[in-house]
Amino acid sequence: MRCCALIPVYNHPHRLRQLLAMLADYSLPVILVNDGSGPHCTALLRELAATEHATLLEHSENRGKGAALKSGLFHARAQGFSHVLQIDADGQHNLDDIPALLALAEAQPGAMVSGVPRFHNIPALRFYSRYLTHAMVWLNTLSLEIRDTMCGFRIYPLAATCRQIEQHHTGDRMQFDTEIMVYLHWDGTQIVGLPTAVDYPADGISHFRAWRDTALLAISHTRLFFGMLRRLPQLLARNFRG
Repeated sequence: MRCCALIPVYNHPHRLRQLLAMLADYSLPVILVNDGSGPHCTALLRELAATEHATLLEHSENRGKGAALKSGLFHARAQGFSHVLQIDADGQHNLDDIPALLALAEAQPGAMVSGVPRFHNIPALRFYSRYLTHAMVWLNTLSLEIRDTMCGFRIYPLAATCRQIEQHHTGDRMQFDTEIMVYLHWDGTQIVGLPTAVDYPADGISHFRAWRDTALLAISHTRLFFGMLRRLPQLLARNFRG
């Protein structure tokens, strides 16, 4: 297994230096994707890329988290990596769980390994929105295997992931995290969950836009629902065999 870390960044400068310092303990190459950040964050990213020996990819304008992840995933594949560890830039993830994620990925290299959040603090709206998404995912997969699709702390099996992106429409914004897991599940990739602490920083910055992103998620779940209907015989047969 050859793994790198991938961090999509849009105006999250506050914890980047600390994040890269902590990742250095795990000897993971780092790919940073600057998704059209402002001048201050862009300058910091370029400094870190030069001094911390990270690879920096840049979008000239903000295209969305999904677009940033796709740029990073395809770049990682071109560099010969087999797996990608996704980490959000806002400091909410417990990086002490990286060894456990890596161990699960090494033991099951064909699987996707994803954090299952154990929240210390979470706004009520986000909490209930997550469970609505969970219910839609369980319906669209006819399975309870996927315990959380919104945690941005996960390890992708790169070949299978890029294949799904090339074969299916995937959104460029917040919906990507959920869509790619459903597509991987439909394709037969095992989804392995690891409970992990998630802490929303008090001074954290959220780029979730209520009207836009809620509408995009609704469209995404509708498209996935009809995709499930097309695959209904195969999904039912898989559950019966299981």
